[in-house]
Amino acid sequence: MIDSMQTALGFSIAAIMICAVNLAYMHINGYTSKTNNRLFIAMLYILLLNAACGVITSLTYDQRLTSDTYFMINKVGRYVYFVSHTALCPLMYFYVASIIGRSFRENPWSSLRNALPFFVSEIVVVLNPVTGWVWYYDSMREFHRNWGETLVYISAAVYFAMALIFIIFRWKVLAKKRKTTLIFCFCMALSGVLIQLLIKQLRVEVLFEAIGFSGAMISLENEDDRTNASVGVYNRLALAMDIDSAIHNYKSLNIVFLRVTNREVVNRLTRSTNVSIIDQVVCEYLQELVHKYSIYLSNPGHIVLMLYHKDEAQTEEIIRKISDRFNSVWKLGNKDVFLNAVIMRAELPRMISSVSDALYMSDSPLPEDLDKVILEEEDLDYLLRRAAVEAAVSRGLDEGSFEVYYQPTYNIDGTLHGAEALLRMSDSELGKLYPDEFIPIAEYTGLIDDIDDFVLREVCTFIRSGKPKELGMECINVNLSVVQCMRQGFAKHIIDIVETEEVEKSFINFEITESVSATDYKLFSSVVKELKEAGFMFSMDDYGTGYSNINAIFSLNLDVIKIDKSILWNAEKNEAGEIVLENTVRMMKQMNKKILVEGVETEKQIEILKKMGVDYLQGFYFSKPIPKNELIDLLK
Repeated sequence: MIDSMQTALGFSIAAIMICAVNLAYMHINGYTSKTNNRLFIAMLYILLLNAACGVITSLTYDQRLTSDTYFMINKVGRYVYFVSHTALCPLMYFYVASIIGRSFRENPWSSLRNALPFFVSEIVVVLNPVTGWVWYYDSMREFHRNWGETLVYISAAVYFAMALIFIIFRWKVLAKKRKTTLIFCFCMALSGVLIQLLIKQLRVEVLFEAIGFSGAMISLENEDDRTNASVGVYNRLALAMDIDSAIHNYKSLNIVFLRVTNREVVNRLTRSTNVSIIDQVVCEYLQELVHKYSIYLSNPGHIVLMLYHKDEAQTEEIIRKISDRFNSVWKLGNKDVFLNAVIMRAELPRMISSVSDALYMSDSPLPEDLDKVILEEEDLDYLLRRAAVEAAVSRGLDEGSFEVYYQPTYNIDGTLHGAEALLRMSDSELGKLYPDEFIPIAEYTGLIDDIDDFVLREVCTFIRSGKPKELGMECINVNLSVVQCMRQGFAKHIIDIVETEEVEKSFINFEITESVSATDYKLFSSVVKELKEAGFMFSMDDYGTGYSNINAIFSLNLDVIKIDKSILWNAEKNEAGEIVLENTVRMMKQMNKKILVEGVETEKQIEILKKMGVDYLQGFYFSKPIPKNELIDLLK
């Protein structure tokens, strides 16, 4: 018995040391403000108290037989141990709920109901000195367990089971580290309980629980991987995890997106080597309004506030204070500067129903004509629509949402010349989408490469069928995006696709916009030269709407210049417009370029263009863009 008491004493001292180190770590690192922090610290203090009680009962075990004082100390130690240890499993249940993001504030009655087994078992333990239901001492001062202890263990098992249900319910969305750590903690605690039940003299329950909690502290309470080291607030990873948790656990939650829009200008002005200085000063101010753990730095200059347990009035007050603050100067180093900001407010899950929605709202480009500082409700329709279109574009190729339409082009004498391939999209959720909406988003997300490859392959398949030549077409025009043209190895990639499809290169006429050639003329000229040498034709699209570069037109050796419809329509309206069109056509003819005019809709326009010597025509007068089969039927 002496050896077993010494062993129990050693286990208790070890548990005290482990708990003390964990508590010191939590307080030194400031992990004390969140609900899970406070619950974890409470469990550590309970274990520390349990271990201390273990030391007391071990040291007084022999003396209790001969000394009333030591016997009383021994009994008090037992009593404090049972009273405090009974609260451990309920606290662990609420701790797990907090870790997975479950809030009981949404339904206080749920918290009260879930705490009922604890209240029952705790009352039984508290009343034990009178009833002796849980344990008692016989006339020889020997300690004996009673039926009430079974009730305490049943209560603990209930909380274990409820916590496991939480984990299983959220298993797919829990981070791998959290899954592993929670399972480890449960296994350690359960092992300690089982060992002590089977071998009563081995009092290892508290030690095993302390070891399990050390794992929780290292992996769950230590949030280095969730924190932006330079600013000290949560990072993008934490935002994604907590948004996902909030969607599953909160009925509603207000989220504020703060965007500093003149960040680059301010950094140049202050000449600061600290690239995060703006984020630091803004986040320091925000901590005056909300808890630190409510602030997330998604990207430089992109800050998100998750306003837990804030009603509409409180949220509006926070937004007002932030807006007012940005009307004043900020101290950055030794300079006073103004920071421009846009504040967006959205409600979860009514407006944000997924992590991607939240990240998109945080990252998405703002409207160029924005004239508001605070955006909410209908002001955010632009971003919400953009997010929906981005999702549609992302799934478009897999779902077959894209289709190539063709708009025929004609010689000036009315005979068929060719056709322009134009992309159309019909999404399963959003319906028909127009290129002006989905093409810029495809370029922004990087999906434009796959989409343009899809168009080129569809055109090659059409050409290979022999129908275009059979119908009398000389070429099919294919648009090239800015992004696609500038990527490394683009020319070889195009050549490989066409050669794989075994299509005559001269039958494909690539169209580039006027602004593309002005964006990076040197790079683009080498791309055009390589593709023309391979046998492709080239046109400049929408001439007259962008950054005119006559030298580029001449040097790139383009085959056709497509004059934008706006120039034609203006020529009908007034004399000045007619002069612009006439001089444009004359200049292109002097440069020996073929000329195609877009937007032809009337006989009168055709007569004007005939007199000027235009080569090709395109417009609704002949046909709108139509699917391939309709084009074949039309031309037949």
